[in-house]
Amino acid sequence: MEQKRILFIVNPISGTHSKENVPVWIEKTINKKAFAPEIVFTQYAGHAVELTRQAVEEGFDSVVSVGGDGTCNEIARSLVHTDTALGIVPVGSGNGLARHLGIPLNPERALQILNEAVVDRIDYCKANDRPFFCTCGMGFDAWVSKKFAEDKHRGKMTYIRKAIEEYLTYKNEVYRIETPDGVIQEKAFIVACGNASQYGNNAYITPRASLHDGKIDVTIMFPVTPIDVLPVAVQLFTKWISVSPNVKTFETPALTITREREGVMHLDGEPVEMSERIDIQCIKGGLKVLVPREEQHKSLMAPIQSLVFDVVDTIKHELDI
Repeated sequence: MEQKRILFIVNPISGTHSKENVPVWIEKTINKKAFAPEIVFTQYAGHAVELTRQAVEEGFDSVVSVGGDGTCNEIARSLVHTDTALGIVPVGSGNGLARHLGIPLNPERALQILNEAVVDRIDYCKANDRPFFCTCGMGFDAWVSKKFAEDKHRGKMTYIRKAIEEYLTYKNEVYRIETPDGVIQEKAFIVACGNASQYGNNAYITPRASLHDGKIDVTIMFPVTPIDVLPVAVQLFTKWISVSPNVKTFETPALTITREREGVMHLDGEPVEMSERIDIQCIKGGLKVLVPREEQHKSLMAPIQSLVFDVVDTIKHELDI
């Protein structure tokens, strides 16, 4: 059997742990009869994009992101509409796409999944032609992502500290949101668009999102008072944010958001500067991804979960909550 070529791109500064053991994990875990692995470490921001493009040109069967959501985004956006599949070994701070796909956070277990070589095709999205694969957003979450990126420390506790600090002085904006179904205008704390269900760290900002439906799930969170913060946080981490009275949710294949001024937004947790107008669209089935075999069975639960959400939404509407 001919070996498949697989390139591991390792971001040495992602997350909070050293990546020195990555070559050892790969050597010990990857099936050498089936795969010919190669390993390279990124040296600067954007390096993963260059390495991935080169791998596609050289005919690699898959490129594996060994890092966080930012590294995964750099690699994935260079793989869309190619025959090279994305693999993920999540060792970052949030690991949103990996969590949605059911990829274990233990590196050796994640590597074992690559041996199974189960390929799925998932959707991806663009915001002003910049690809994202998990979530994008503007408002408070984008502002915190900017402050988090500026801090020399990584990890969940640094993010929480930044969120608390910035909440005290953050000013909400008014957003005009246009979809094929009409136009709405809202003053919002957060406007989040999900291709996948969560930011990372099991914070489910768009819990109904599917990677296979050709649609973007949108969550508009209205300005929250200090009294609202704890209930909203609980709903965020228990997949019930969409039934909160503090939010409005819908799904759409595309939307245009116009805000008061240009500024920061985030794409898969990474802050980027954008204009006041942002055009967002979903591209169906544009990326090949290596997924766990059991993920195919987990997807059977999606219609049941959707039905539960629909029933709750109906009750909420009837009671005018």
